[in-house]
Amino acid sequence: MTEKLKIAVIGGGSSYTPEFVEGIIKRYDELPVDELWLVDVEEGKEKLAIVGNLAKRMVKEANLPIDIFLTLDRQKALYGASFVTTQLRVGMLEARSKDERIPLSHGFIGQETNGAGGLFKGLRTIPVLLEIADDMVSLCPDAWLTNFTNPVGMVTEAFSKYSKHKKFIGLCNVPIGVERGVAEILGIEGERVRIDFAGLNHMVYGFNVYIDGQNRTDEVLNIFARNSASVNMENIDPMEWDGEFIKALRLIPCPYHKYYYKTKDMLGNDLEKFKEGWNRAEEVKDIEKALFELYKDEALKHKPRELEKRGGAYYSDAACNLISSIYNDKGDLQVVNTLNGDTIKDLDENNAIEITCKITKDGPIPHKFIDRFPIPIRGLIHQIKAFEILGAEAAVEGNYDKALLAMITNPLVANDKGGRKMLDELLQAHKDYLPNFFTK
Repeated sequence: MTEKLKIAVIGGGSSYTPEFVEGIIKRYDELPVDELWLVDVEEGKEKLAIVGNLAKRMVKEANLPIDIFLTLDRQKALYGASFVTTQLRVGMLEARSKDERIPLSHGFIGQETNGAGGLFKGLRTIPVLLEIADDMVSLCPDAWLTNFTNPVGMVTEAFSKYSKHKKFIGLCNVPIGVERGVAEILGIEGERVRIDFAGLNHMVYGFNVYIDGQNRTDEVLNIFARNSASVNMENIDPMEWDGEFIKALRLIPCPYHKYYYKTKDMLGNDLEKFKEGWNRAEEVKDIEKALFELYKDEALKHKPRELEKRGGAYYSDAACNLISSIYNDKGDLQVVNTLNGDTIKDLDENNAIEITCKITKDGPIPHKFIDRFPIPIRGLIHQIKAFEILGAEAAVEGNYDKALLAMITNPLVANDKGGRKMLDELLQAHKDYLPNFFTK
């Protein structure tokens, strides 16, 4: 670690940034940040200024000696950084809207990180993140890159195969959200619940549930089977799981599993909304518009509660806990996306997995509580892993055939002619952000 603790946030103009700043402020005694650099691109300049000024007010209100810098110069922000966090969106929210609208117009799930939409977010995002990682090799070679940008699993898979910078971790707020949701249905404080998770990003399962350090898995599964709608996220329909299915599975699914186990119901709901001109991206635009109006208020000196509607609840806990645990070599258990190694025998050692890990100054060490995925979930996980691998390769190579195979391999598409038509339309719609596919 460098003597000065400098953190660079790529995508600093994000509406999520106040959540991150709050996390830094809360942990200042153990994570004494000297400099926080918020960096964005020209299109995000106005939002960066608004969020940055709020961040400065928050730090001033907390009376902490943290210098906050706002810049469009990524290399300046990266130089000498101890930690780099990426939370960017290539193409802004309009690109997300296309990721949702176009699949729905073809009769398929339209969602930001799953199915066709997830593929195209990966195709746009991976080349940009790899450029950032390559910059880190010369500008901050000892820094850890913590990536919060979706699709985290596909991005981590790409880092594994293509990144010159090897100190990277993928991060998601879903596991901590599930833990808090389980605590809520049990009527206890969130800190008392810990779950052993394993799987892939947005396809992670809870295996063992601990309450106050005691394994209470069977008891909690029975309660979860009767109250599952409470364990959800703002951006996903709060449907109940079938109780008998949960008892048979003997695992806690994450909210995103509803796209795979309740595809017909989820698609039906989304198509009804689509006919009315609604999609989640348009809703997020309205939420962000209202948030940034709040952020402009000079009297606002803390993260507004309205940010939780954005879907980023617990981001500060996930991101800042991770950074603090690496910085302080805590050795505590957190759920991250990292390389498989010899953890899960079903997958290659360089495949990305999402799993409970021991967090050290040298990075995450997977917590080995299983060595193979159970048969009921193994096939689905392998199918999504093939999708992630093909998508990552397509993004880097600009390879149409691999993009087509990724599209059709995904179980939310699984249609050759329909998948190809959707692929071609999405490629044209995102042409400006897919240079690897159009500059040959």
